[in-house]
Amino acid sequence: MMRFQYKPVRRQEAIVGLFVLLFPVLLPCFFASFSHASPSTFLEWNVPKPRHLRLLTSALQRESSDGEPTDLWAPLADQGWRPCLGGSVNAPLLPQKSEGYLQVFLDGGLNQQRMGICDAVAVAKILNATLVIPYLEVNPVWQDSSSFMDIFDVDHFINVLKDDISIVKELPDDFSWSTREYYATAIRPTRIKRAPVHASANWYLENVLPVLQSNGIAAISPFSHRLSFNNLPSEIQKLRCKVNFKALVFVPHIRALGDALVHRLRYPPTESQPLITDDLTGTTDRNVKQMPQKFVVVHLRFDKDMAAHSACDFGGGKAEKLALAKYRQRIWGGRVLNSQFTDEELRSQGRCPLTPEEIGLLLAALGFDNSTRLYLASHKVYGGEARISTLRELFPKMENKKSLASSEERVLIKGKASLLAAVDYYVGMHSDIFVSASPGNMHNALVSITGFSAVYMIIFGFDIEVIECKSKDGLVVIQWKKSCMLKKGSLLGVNEVT
Repeated sequence: MMRFQYKPVRRQEAIVGLFVLLFPVLLPCFFASFSHASPSTFLEWNVPKPRHLRLLTSALQRESSDGEPTDLWAPLADQGWRPCLGGSVNAPLLPQKSEGYLQVFLDGGLNQQRMGICDAVAVAKILNATLVIPYLEVNPVWQDSSSFMDIFDVDHFINVLKDDISIVKELPDDFSWSTREYYATAIRPTRIKRAPVHASANWYLENVLPVLQSNGIAAISPFSHRLSFNNLPSEIQKLRCKVNFKALVFVPHIRALGDALVHRLRYPPTESQPLITDDLTGTTDRNVKQMPQKFVVVHLRFDKDMAAHSACDFGGGKAEKLALAKYRQRIWGGRVLNSQFTDEELRSQGRCPLTPEEIGLLLAALGFDNSTRLYLASHKVYGGEARISTLRELFPKMENKKSLASSEERVLIKGKASLLAAVDYYVGMHSDIFVSASPGNMHNALVSITGFSAVYMIIFGFDIEVIECKSKDGLVVIQWKKSCMLKKGSLLGVNEVT
């Protein structure tokens, strides 16, 4: 029979063991980052190498010898676009009595919510309803609880639209029960839950108006993209334009920061003149006589949400594939259509978002070089600085909110995705050229500004496949939409957009 000899545990060892057991309980915040469903903080992806090294080498060689084409910044020829609010419009008078209160709950990011606000005003007009200032849902990805009033100048919004619809900041006491929490707990007769995407005006008259007339209130959730763009009365379409271009104005501190960033992009300091960020007006004596410079705003649209939903391979190895798979499972329950295809199939079908490296190569192919000033309009790029290092190598004069503004200036927007996006939108609206990595809500919200200002837009799409082609001279060029072309005098080129 084996005998075990008992050795008493010393008091010091017991205290150490107890401390190890209780440490996670006493300081849970230290372990918080490891408790989420996301993969390891230490190894989510491996730093990817350039996927188009020959193209990158050609682009860098070209930049060292050539300058930007003289016509690169030239305005586009007249495309026939005209401001939708041009001319006088005799809008119908506002009825004296409203049919009831209309609530809408808007999900998505800021630019999707912006379009939803335009639709909400239009629907309120169609129904002769009193619009309650729209409720902005907390996005599960960005986790920003900013309200309408935190982002937009609500008094300006109400005043501009006072002759079109009735608007209230909040419901009267008799309807104070109509809240997001109220509708989340049970099926309610006042909630419209199944409004079809791009519904017609008649659908709202047939399905929502009776709810308004019976209950005095109707709440539509979800509401994003719930109104058609076609077959609507012209006054409704023009009202949408009025909301987007006249009524929706950012709160003063966002406009002030945006103006400062634009000014610093237009009048960058020289090497002997450091950037001054003490004053949000951005004006200094030294640059009053300085010639303003042009700049490009690039909206990368390469966040973790986009990367995961695409199910494409971005060169981060097995760790990245596992991390994005776990993220898809957590956010969408694994129900992502692209997951059933291989990376080769996804790329051949045009389903993969362009990486920062590929965006940089396409910009270089269009004629931009290392003297071009870029402003990066992205909240979080998946992979951080390592992922955009190639883009920065191609365009060393690339800036963002952090590089242009001090932490004190950014204190009101820090950690708030919607406010950060609002600043990017504002800078994009005042840029010379706006580049979007793919069609999206920010592009949709900004594209019509070409009818109001001289913003020149370049919209890339997922159907661009960046691969290497060889010209007769052995020079490396880009293949875009299945055809190769060498721009005269360039080592890197793309064919015309079709």
